[in-house]
Amino acid sequence: MAKSTLQRTCCIVGGGPAGIMLGYLLARKGVAVTVLEKHQDFFRDFRGDTVHPSTLELMYELGLLEEFLQLPHQELTKIGGRFGNYAFTVAEFRHLPTHCKFVALMPQWDFLNFLSGQARKFPNFDLRMQHEAVGLVREGGRVVGVEVQTPDGPTEIRSDLVVGCDGRHSVIRKAAQLELIEFGVPIDVLWFHISRRGNDPEQLLGNFNYGRALVLINREKYFQAGLLIRKGSFDETKAAGLEAFCKILLQIAPYLGDRVDELKDWEQVKLLSVQLNRLRQWHRPGLLCIGDAAHAMSPAGGVGINLAIQDAVATANLLSDALRERRVTEDLLAQVQRRREFPTRVTQRVQATAHKVFDRLFRNPGPAKPPWQLRMAVCIPAVRRLLARAVGMGVRPEHIREAEVGTLEKAA
Repeated sequence: MAKSTLQRTCCIVGGGPAGIMLGYLLARKGVAVTVLEKHQDFFRDFRGDTVHPSTLELMYELGLLEEFLQLPHQELTKIGGRFGNYAFTVAEFRHLPTHCKFVALMPQWDFLNFLSGQARKFPNFDLRMQHEAVGLVREGGRVVGVEVQTPDGPTEIRSDLVVGCDGRHSVIRKAAQLELIEFGVPIDVLWFHISRRGNDPEQLLGNFNYGRALVLINREKYFQAGLLIRKGSFDETKAAGLEAFCKILLQIAPYLGDRVDELKDWEQVKLLSVQLNRLRQWHRPGLLCIGDAAHAMSPAGGVGINLAIQDAVATANLLSDALRERRVTEDLLAQVQRRREFPTRVTQRVQATAHKVFDRLFRNPGPAKPPWQLRMAVCIPAVRRLLARAVGMGVRPEHIREAEVGTLEKAA
């Protein structure tokens, strides 16, 4: 079968938060854009579910907030955790200068289904599921498209710009031979489900005790739970047996009671190998990487999805006019990196500091005692407000620029 070819202004590889948001924003500005997603749907469990006030503010600016919040979700107006027997609150969102003063807990597939559904209202938005990017097309030292494997065979999508949004194991980044700077991480996370009861406490930042940390994310009827373990110790944990694993959970969160018996085998427990890295250079002629493809974030603070969306907004703000006029230059691509690299560096530095805390926690297998610094800091309202702004809005939050140019299809 002969290889087919499609010509688009922009080809986005990866249908995650960065890719779908960028596709929506570019289509809204009148750019002919194709988004490639290798899976047949968005249903990937154990992905980031925390939609922070910065992202909710973007939904407001796009006129989508009211409809978005009709989707099933939970709202956290403050976040905290438990250090040993000491419960604490580190951030209260009620003072944020945003329309939504809470974190929305929503499965990522609901977020992506909603946003892609909105994007499909633009005739120049093209989402192709089960289309896997396998390589880049180059001409004269410039990236001019993507080699794609589809259910109907191989194809090429030619475009003025390729944007890699294909995550921490990015095929696009590897094909472009972009240099990745890795930072050591002392933790991995074991994700699993456990049922939830109405009176269960919620500590988004985790329960810290006995040399471990357990995060419980409210999904109404169950928790998406994450147990932090030492880097590379999953095999050791499995070798100790599932019964020992359940005892660890009960030691940290006794209120889980007999619910730990819901874990019947290791197939229910998924390993997230935590990474913290970023590209030295995010671009090549005709190519840009954003989101996890440009900088893998730790799950600490739940900021990954929100940082990726901020990347997408900055990219659309800086490149949409140039894409419409077919004059994207490498200098413009470099502007995206300059805009977003600073918040990435700051956030990763904070996460690296949090990792050091986790590392010290692992070295104390006994009952955890909260440090005096924590006790003092959380008693200061100004500190809680500052942390709320840092967690809820991040560094250099982006905003939607200008009105839409694309034309919505008329409702039937």
